[in-house]
Amino acid sequence: MPESRPRILILGGTAEAARLAVRLAAMQVNVITSLAGRTGNPAPVAGRMRVGGFGGTKGLADYLAGQNIALVIDATHPYAIRISRNAADAAMASHVPLVRLERPTWQKQTGDNWTEVEDEAAAMQAIPCNARVLLALGRQHIAPFAARSDAHFVMRMIDAAETALPHRHELILAKPGGYDEERRFLCEKHIGLIVCRNSGGEASYAKIKAARDLALPVIMITRPPMIAGNVVSTLEDVIGVVSLHLAP
Repeated sequence: MPESRPRILILGGTAEAARLAVRLAAMQVNVITSLAGRTGNPAPVAGRMRVGGFGGTKGLADYLAGQNIALVIDATHPYAIRISRNAADAAMASHVPLVRLERPTWQKQTGDNWTEVEDEAAAMQAIPCNARVLLALGRQHIAPFAARSDAHFVMRMIDAAETALPHRHELILAKPGGYDEERRFLCEKHIGLIVCRNSGGEASYAKIKAARDLALPVIMITRPPMIAGNVVSTLEDVIGVVSLHLAP
C-alpha cells in the first residue's frame, strides 16, 4: 500500500534533531533522520534513520526526488557548513522547501575572557607556550594542534581521533557534563585554557560558565556565515513550519 503520509527529511546529528524527530513522529508524518556517520554507535531516533553521506548536492537532490520528500529540515551542527550548503542547493534544485534549525550562539557575559578566532588554525596559533589546554572539539578538528609540541592538551571527545595527535596529550572519551562536573574536571586536570567552538545550546555551555567562574581564558572559534534561507531557532518554530506544510 503506498505511503500516504508526507515524508520529512531531518538532517540530524544534534540533540535538537533527535527531539524534533520525537515531536514529528507524533504527528501524521513519515520522519527520516539522516546522520553523517561520524560516531560509531549513534543513538536511536524516532522514525526511520539513514547513516552516511548523499554524494554531494546532486546525490541529495536525487534522494529528495526518489524518496518523494515533502520538506527538508536542516538540523545539523552550526559548523556543518558543507552539508548545509549542499542541502540548500539540493532543495532549491528539487523545488523542495527547506527550513534551517540553528540554535543561537552563546553571548559573552560579564567575567568571560574570550579570544575569538575564525578557525582551528588561528586557535592553534593563539595558544600560549606551555599552556595546559582543554581541546573541547570533535575528533575531526584536532589535526591542526599536532604542530604545537610546546603545550599540553587534554582532549575530550566521544570517539577517538583517527588523525595525528599533539605530542603531549591526554585523551578522554566522554561527553560534557553539568556545571559541577565541568568545574571539577577543569580543576582536577589543572586546565589553564579552553579551546572550543561557539556551538550554542545548553548541552555544552556548562564548561563556559565554569571557565567564567574560574577566571579561565577561552579561545572561541566563531561560527561560519549562516546559509541564507528560512532559518529558525526553536523546535516550536519548526513545528509551526511543518504545520503550515501539512495544512490542507
